[in-house]
Amino acid sequence: MMIAAWALGIRIVSAVLALFANLAFPLHQKQQFTVFHDASPFWDAFARYDSGYYEGIAWGGYAPLAGGRSNIAYFPVYPLLMRGVGRLFGRQHAVYYLSGIGISWACFVLAMIALYYLARLDLPAPKAQRAVLFTMIFPFSFFFGVVYSESTFLLFAVLAFYGFRTRRWLTGGICGAVASATRVPGVLMLPGLAWIAWRAAEPTARDRLRALGGVVLAAAGFAAYSFYIFRLTGNPFEWAATLQRWGYYPGGAAWDAPLRLAGRLLTHPYLYLTTDRMALYDTMYGLTAIAFVAAVPLVWRRLGAGYGLYMAANLWLPLSSGVFEGMGRYCSLLFPCFIWLASMRSAAIATAITVVFAMFYTLGLALFTTIHPIF
Repeated sequence: MMIAAWALGIRIVSAVLALFANLAFPLHQKQQFTVFHDASPFWDAFARYDSGYYEGIAWGGYAPLAGGRSNIAYFPVYPLLMRGVGRLFGRQHAVYYLSGIGISWACFVLAMIALYYLARLDLPAPKAQRAVLFTMIFPFSFFFGVVYSESTFLLFAVLAFYGFRTRRWLTGGICGAVASATRVPGVLMLPGLAWIAWRAAEPTARDRLRALGGVVLAAAGFAAYSFYIFRLTGNPFEWAATLQRWGYYPGGAAWDAPLRLAGRLLTHPYLYLTTDRMALYDTMYGLTAIAFVAAVPLVWRRLGAGYGLYMAANLWLPLSSGVFEGMGRYCSLLFPCFIWLASMRSAAIATAITVVFAMFYTLGLALFTTIHPIF
C-alpha cells in the first residue's frame, strides 16, 4: 500500500507541477494537438509529441504511408489498451487521451509495486523501497505519467524478469510477450531473460525445456506484430523502415555520439551550450546515456549478467543510431540500474542521488510540458 501511495502521489505532484509550468512559462513551440477541442493548460500537459500517434492508432488503427511517416513505428499494446478502455466511455478523441492517461497511471503504480518485489530478490526491504524511489524521481520518469507507452512497458518488463527470476516460466513468458509488443526495443529483453532462464532452471531436461519455452513465448509479441505488419504492408519490418524515414539509422558505432558530445563539452563547453540550439537537450540526454553505459559493468558484477545484458542491449540500439533523441526515457526503463544504485551502503550518496534526481526531474518535466524538444 505504501508503494502504491508513493506512486500515485508522485503522479499527482507531477501533474500539478506540469500545470504550473504551463501557466508560468511560454510554450517553446505551437501545440501540435490538444486533448479537448480548446487548449487546456492542465490536460494538454499529458499529451505531447508521440501522444498524438498513440491516440491516432487507438482511434483509427494503423495507416501505412508509402514513402512518408507512418504510425506503424509504434507497437500496438498501449494504443489497443487506449482503444479498449476509451470505447467504454464514448467515441470522442478526448476520451482516448484520457484513457491513455489512466492506463499510464495505473501501469505506473503496478510497475512500482512489481519493482519493489523484484528488488527484494536482491535487497533488504529499505533498499528495495529506495530502488522504487529512484525510479519514480529519475529526471525523465515523468514520461511514465503521460500518454506514452513507457509505464506499460516497464510493468510487463519487470513482471517478465520477476517471473524468470522465480522460475515462473509461463507467467514470465506471457509478460515478456506483452512487453515485446509494447515498444520497438522490447525484444532486446530476450538476451537477459535467456541468460536468467539458463542460470535459474533446474538441471533437468523438463525444466530447461519449460525455461526455453518461456523465452520463446516472450518473443511472441514482437513476432506477432511483425507478422501483422507483413499482412498489412508485405514487409514484416516496415516498422524499422518507418524509423529510418524519420532519420533513425540503428546499427552504427554506438560510441560516435558520446565521443562527439564529450569533445564539445571538454573543448568549448560554454560556446557549445550557448550557441547550439540542441546543445542543452543533447547534453542532458547524452550525459545520462554515458552515465548508464558506465554503470553497465557495475550492474553486471553486482546483480548478474541477465540485468547487465538487458541494460547493454537497450543502450546499444538507440546509441547506435548516432543521435541522443529519446535517451532519457529509454534510460528510465533500465530498472536494474536503479536497483544497483539502491544497493549502495552510503546514506549520503543515496541522499545526494535523491536531491539531484528531484531537481532535474522538475527541469525535465517543465521542458516537456512547454514543448521543448524533450521527446
